Amino acid sequence: DSSDDIEDVSLFDADDDVSRRSKKSKIRHPVASFFHLFFRVSAIVVYLLCELLTSSFIACMVTIILLLSCDFWAVKNVTGRLMVGLRWWNQVDDDGRSHWVFEARKVSAQGSKTSSEAESRIFWLGLITCPMIWVIFAFSALFSFKVKWLAVVVMGVVLQGANLYGYIRCKVGSRKNLTSMATNYLGKQFLRQVSFPGFWKPS
Repeated sequence: DSSDDIEDVSLFDADDDVSRRSKKSKIRHPVASFFHLFFRVSAIVVYLLCELLTSSFIACMVTIILLLSCDFWAVKNVTGRLMVGLRWWNQVDDDGRSHWVFEARKVSAQGSKTSSEAESRIFWLGLITCPMIWVIFAFSALFSFKVKWLAVVVMGVVLQGANLYGYIRCKVGSRKNLTSMATNYLGKQFLRQVSFPGFWKPS
């Protein structure tokens, strides 16, 4: 049996030190920001250019999987915590039950944010865009009958999709919140159309 737990807890004591840094810096964690994009972009580049670089499919496959694995670990354990204050993992309790835990950094008493908008944009842009590219690669490999590449592409979709799902759960809280956000967005679009009917009329 498995259940989902949503917890709002502080991440590490070190986060208090981060909150004291200058707010003028747009990117407070340049190394984390670099590696957040480096591994996942490198895996995509190697996939696109591997046939030009080498004729060994095994070497390409191993390289891509290593890059995807490094990306999964770095994003799940490091860059998410530093760049946006989110973290997720799975733990097993004493009864053998599996729990998915989704953490979000607590806002400080002064209400100050420890992550910058620039880092947040970099984080979410890389987190959302790259899995979409791997999905495109999956359809391309399927329709072009490149069966040997299909396993590599599926690995990319699974590893990067898992991080995307985990951080979305951290951000919005639960599946109910996901549904609520979608409903609210559609409601706002409907109200805009009703409030400004002339705006939607063809010229």
